[in-house]
Amino acid sequence: MRRAALAVLMLGTAHAATLPSRAVLSGECCPGVVWAPDSRALLFLDGAPARVSTGIYQVAATGGAVTRRFSSVAFFSPALKWAVRPGSGEATTLERLADGRRFTLPTYGANVTWTAAETRLAYARSDTTGNFDRRVTRVFVADAFAAPRLVATLPGGSIHGWLNDTTLLLSGKATAAARDRDLFTLDTRSGARRTLRTALGFRSVTVSPGGRQVAYTIAFDSAARNGLWVQGTASGSPRELSTFGSYRWRDANRLLLIPLNAAGGPHALRQYDVTANAWKTLGDLGDQVRLSDWSVSPDGRLLNYLSARDGNVRVLTLP
Repeated sequence: MRRAALAVLMLGTAHAATLPSRAVLSGECCPGVVWAPDSRALLFLDGAPARVSTGIYQVAATGGAVTRRFSSVAFFSPALKWAVRPGSGEATTLERLADGRRFTLPTYGANVTWTAAETRLAYARSDTTGNFDRRVTRVFVADAFAAPRLVATLPGGSIHGWLNDTTLLLSGKATAAARDRDLFTLDTRSGARRTLRTALGFRSVTVSPGGRQVAYTIAFDSAARNGLWVQGTASGSPRELSTFGSYRWRDANRLLLIPLNAAGGPHALRQYDVTANAWKTLGDLGDQVRLSDWSVSPDGRLLNYLSARDGNVRVLTLP
């Protein structure tokens, strides 16, 4: 009985109706699309021969004509307030789109992580040689148009996101020789740290909108540590979700998950409510997602995915 119940939980397909979706982009043109901040359009990089020139294009969430949003190629911030252009050396140029004002940071091409207001950012610079697991990572923060400030030095470290305007979620080792990493919060003003979890490593770490919850996977550790976990960033113990798959936050307290389905067939879509500690199967896609290429609109109402069947980008309204 327990085995049958677990199988249902893993597959998540029991009594799941197919969720209607529509293709908004076709021709396998557009992996890695992202949502516009207002949830009304999808943005993607494209160029010749399908488009007149290389740039960032957009299509409405309901489909229709494709138009060019930006003529230049850059890493645009989630709220589309900034264009980030790494240079060939250490300097990265950041341009505020509202007025074209620019400043530079010595990131050496590292990713830039913005606060929700996009007035402050963080980036990490790591040693480029030596054992990857022991390389030292230096974490910097900077206000817009201001000089960067070193806030942490971590062997094997990573930035996972901002929890609020001043607190980062990081992971790293206490020493290069240590086996385990800590997943911890760092107040960038006071330097105060709070360790959430200790393990061999953390994968697919994702912070909920608002920063109050974090989901992460631990693998290749002890049986007691391995698994998919959800944990409050301010207090509370980690909660194991006893399933495995691809997951994204829908909003501050609801996590969407497409369970691993080794048996094949359409991918199911499940929803975990942190507050109620309860799962709900929303339906199946009638399709499979290619390369875990799916995301949720900022307002939590829509979902897009890259179809494994035909390579089209499809959009559905979440129940």
